[in-house]
Amino acid sequence: MTAQAKRLLAPWRTPTGWRYWSAVNNSEVGLWYTVTAFAFFLFGGVLALVMRIQLALPDNDWLTPEQYNQVFTMHGSVMMFLFAVPILEAISIMLLPQMLGARDLPFPRLSAYGYWCFLIGGIFVCGSLFFGVAPRGGWFMYPPMTTEYQSGVGVDIWLLGLSFIEVASIAAAVELIVGVLKCRPPGMRLNLIPLYAWYILVVAVMILFAFPPLIAGDLLMELERTLDWPFFDASRGGDPLLWQHLFWIFGHPEVYIVFLPSIALVAMIVPTFARVPMAGYGWIVLAAVGTGFLSFGLWVHHMFTTGLPGLTIGIFSAASEAVAIPTGIQIFCFIATLLIGRITRSVSLLFVLAGLATFIIGGLTGVMVAVAPFDYQAHDTYFIVGHLHYVLVGGTIFPIMAGVYYYYPLVMGKQLSERYGRWAFWLTLIGFNVSFFPMHLTGLLGMPRRVYTYPADMGFDTLNLISTVGAFVLAAGFVVFLWDVLRPKKHEPLAARNCWNAGTLEWLAEVPDQPWGIRSIPIIKSRYPLWDQENFVDDIDQGKFYLPDAEEGLRETLVTSTMDAKPIQCLRVPGPTFLTFYAALFTGGVFIFSTYHWWTASVISGVLALATVIAWLWTGTAVIPEKSHKDVGLGLSLPIYVSGPRAVGWWAMFITMLGDMTAFMSLVFGYFFYWTIHEDFPPQDAAGPGTLWPTVSLVAAGIAWGSIVAAHKLNRNDKAFGFYLSSVIAILASLCAAIVLGGTPMLTQMDPSRHVYPAIVCVLVLWTVVHLCVGALMQAYCVARRLAGKMTARYDADITNVMLYWHFLALTSLITVAVIAWFPWVA
Repeated sequence: MTAQAKRLLAPWRTPTGWRYWSAVNNSEVGLWYTVTAFAFFLFGGVLALVMRIQLALPDNDWLTPEQYNQVFTMHGSVMMFLFAVPILEAISIMLLPQMLGARDLPFPRLSAYGYWCFLIGGIFVCGSLFFGVAPRGGWFMYPPMTTEYQSGVGVDIWLLGLSFIEVASIAAAVELIVGVLKCRPPGMRLNLIPLYAWYILVVAVMILFAFPPLIAGDLLMELERTLDWPFFDASRGGDPLLWQHLFWIFGHPEVYIVFLPSIALVAMIVPTFARVPMAGYGWIVLAAVGTGFLSFGLWVHHMFTTGLPGLTIGIFSAASEAVAIPTGIQIFCFIATLLIGRITRSVSLLFVLAGLATFIIGGLTGVMVAVAPFDYQAHDTYFIVGHLHYVLVGGTIFPIMAGVYYYYPLVMGKQLSERYGRWAFWLTLIGFNVSFFPMHLTGLLGMPRRVYTYPADMGFDTLNLISTVGAFVLAAGFVVFLWDVLRPKKHEPLAARNCWNAGTLEWLAEVPDQPWGIRSIPIIKSRYPLWDQENFVDDIDQGKFYLPDAEEGLRETLVTSTMDAKPIQCLRVPGPTFLTFYAALFTGGVFIFSTYHWWTASVISGVLALATVIAWLWTGTAVIPEKSHKDVGLGLSLPIYVSGPRAVGWWAMFITMLGDMTAFMSLVFGYFFYWTIHEDFPPQDAAGPGTLWPTVSLVAAGIAWGSIVAAHKLNRNDKAFGFYLSSVIAILASLCAAIVLGGTPMLTQMDPSRHVYPAIVCVLVLWTVVHLCVGALMQAYCVARRLAGKMTARYDADITNVMLYWHFLALTSLITVAVIAWFPWVA
């Protein structure tokens, strides 16, 4: 190894010993994420076997109804929230930087924080089952069953535990969006991005808009359970259907959030084993974007039997069938690629073909249930269970297993066994179909889903027994797969570098791989540079491209422009730290202690979480460099510090606030939902917030926003006194706005437990007040940074990002006041 390579290796080296768990490298965090998600998958699989034992025979009393409901709820929740989405985010964190020719994703500590949130939240939720307090309302938690008829903390564990886990999902989405848009290698224009990256970009954007409505729904339900605010209580103006709308606005895109990244693995595997570039690249990208877009117009697909108007059902039925078009385009492109290529047989390809075939069957039954008259008959029967699993297993599990066999040599340096792989393939394929295909017939015979037993002689007996046998065959296939992955391989030879002769950048990895990710960051001219660019691998290994050295001993990667990937910054990313673990631990404490109403412990944990996050930001972000520019190689000098739209931090704030705004608009949707279902909303006899004080609050918020904008300009002009004065005015005005707005419901004697109208008004007020207080704290942070010399006129990323936050907050304040104070005048 050359002296240059040794200098590069030093800052990227993975910590050893107990400090290993402070690592933030994408390779380590992605591996932890993947292993943990698979562990939760095995736990969910065991719960599925427990259910199948219970349903194998009629009138079985192996489980009590209470136990079955807990197992049933936990199985669905674990598979959807602790495996299906996290495993694909985990794989992306681990592999995406290599696919993009980057050293790491732009916020490695954010990835680590998300992982620790995922682990702590998952253990909390799953552990409840062993103490008999697990949620038992189904993975969908429909009220009023979960708000009026289920006591105990099970529902709260689901609401708060999974909301905590959703923090990890949104954190990963922010990381992946910015990574794909801003951390590509020079020359990798949008039309040269690997298909995997396109799929992940679409999915991350979907997460950003799908998860916040569920978080909003969780907030409403937890407020009803804790404070008796009647959002879903029909006797006090609420409506349980609001939960279904918010849940399925999340739930149906969730299917495609799970499906698209799995198909992304297929899009990487198929060209490799067909030995040709992917056919119809542009069509696949458009189809992926179209699938993501259409998926948000399908949620009523799950609500056809709730009494909605016929016109609404017709529109959503048509949309549910239309989504088959972009899905079909993708599948036909994969088939075309295999037809025009020279196929190399492998276990990975077997799992790909099984996944496509299984998903097509699930898709066909999906078109069936999209037709409302058929859905009326099949709804809430085992036909839906069979359909769901054909879509999710075919669209997710088989492609993931294909991905494991494909990428295992890249990650672990050894190849898996083709013999064990074929055994695993046939056992899982046969077991899956034997288990789930009969469920379609069971459902058509009339067996309802979500029941813990059934009487004999109804025609369900034989089919249920067959499904149970198939489930154990499927489990045997997973055991073989697991053994192949975990068996000792110490004496096996290392895999060859790029053992599949693939054409994409991730296969540049050495065996064993180096923690730097890539020796030098290349210039890209092709979608398959390993196939098309001459001497490509040798030039990279010899450090002939960008950032071949680390003279300052710091971790660095390139930031490029969004459209055409021109280099714009040499980004320094932070190294190992335990702060991310402590931040996740204390954040988890807020949710966990709140579950049991231990409010003092929750507040203390929240303060500690806030302090830890501030320490993390203070020491690891927007660090002023020792020089303004760095020679990154090939005669190019780039700035080390940038702010505004060119900076990855600005993009992260913008994307985060889009998600935040989506959650807020979901609450606003709730307000207008109640307006549409009630003839008298707001009720004539209900106390309202009035117009005066909300308007005064809006004026104060406007002054705070204007002062923030002025503070940003004054700081940039290096007028310190003006900056501090404007900042103080902004902080005082925002706190004044929060106090006035927060006090309005009390001044007008609104009782949120009496009727849903004051309840939904108080929620909007609460949301805005919290954000105003956070805005004041953020500006105080900027003042402290300026006083400490960590923010200057030239290095102003902190105040720039805070100003962006305040742009969204000003809009939030305006919408809140318009809805609660001005809309009643026209309603």
